[in-house]
Amino acid sequence: MKATHRQAWKKHLRPGLAALGGLSLAACAAQEPPAAASAQAVRPAMWTLSDADTKIYLLGTFHLLPADYAWRTPAIDGALKEADELVLEIVAPDDPAAMAAPMMAMGVSPNLPPLAERVPAEKRAALTAMIAESGVPAAVFDQLETWAGAFALLGVTFKRLGLDPESGVEAKLSASQKGAGKPISGLETIQQQMGFFDSLSEESQRAFLSGMLDDPANAKQEFAEMLKAWSSGDVDAMDRIFNEDVSMSAELRDRLLKQRNVRWAEWLQKRLDKPGTVLVAVGAGHLAGADSVQNQLKARGLKTKRVN
Repeated sequence: MKATHRQAWKKHLRPGLAALGGLSLAACAAQEPPAAASAQAVRPAMWTLSDADTKIYLLGTFHLLPADYAWRTPAIDGALKEADELVLEIVAPDDPAAMAAPMMAMGVSPNLPPLAERVPAEKRAALTAMIAESGVPAAVFDQLETWAGAFALLGVTFKRLGLDPESGVEAKLSASQKGAGKPISGLETIQQQMGFFDSLSEESQRAFLSGMLDDPANAKQEFAEMLKAWSSGDVDAMDRIFNEDVSMSAELRDRLLKQRNVRWAEWLQKRLDKPGTVLVAVGAGHLAGADSVQNQLKARGLKTKRVN
């Protein structure tokens, strides 16, 4: 890959990587996302898991939000203040090169068919438009594995839809934690998260890419519903909306949700062995439905309590 192409890729890839933990779940949004209705209506779901000397807050997050979207509650701010440590899905580095390097290492392969041939014919015009808007030559995308091509377009999606990576829940929590001089750690690394996609079947990768090319009007409605469900703490609605996401193949859902939830529940169980207070903030989709982190904990004999 030529140096100029690589630089362009890094520039447009970074906004997408900033929301890597969000993956395809509610990644599409409206050009004019709704504002929070009122302070009383906003209460993103949060639980606690505790024993005699350990308390873990478990907060469901929205990785990308419109600028200045009101979502913080006294309970969330209290948990953040009380916590000795903040744990996120990943801790993204500030350096774009550090974020793009794993993608270039995993996502580039020789002798691939053009990216346009990897989506249904009726979606090729939408793909061509997104590639043109990215400012990255189409020849670069043709060198990318299908999952990587999808991620390289995430920045375009977020820009089109007016979402601000710095306004996401994790970004705001991290800023507060850093300001208080408290540690921040991640359950996973960027390399691990990309590896989930890199190991997917080509069929699932293509479903993921095609899902990004759906009708913007449908995306607008879906985003509004998801944002409303999340901000009001309606876990049942979040589960229903996630389950209706056709871009999530069974393989993708198992790899990105269930398997990770199992590992995170194991991590949480082990974390109870260490005294202290921790705020764990992960995508809200992981805290809803039959395969949720809470249900994985329940299977281990551990009970969570809803506190927000």
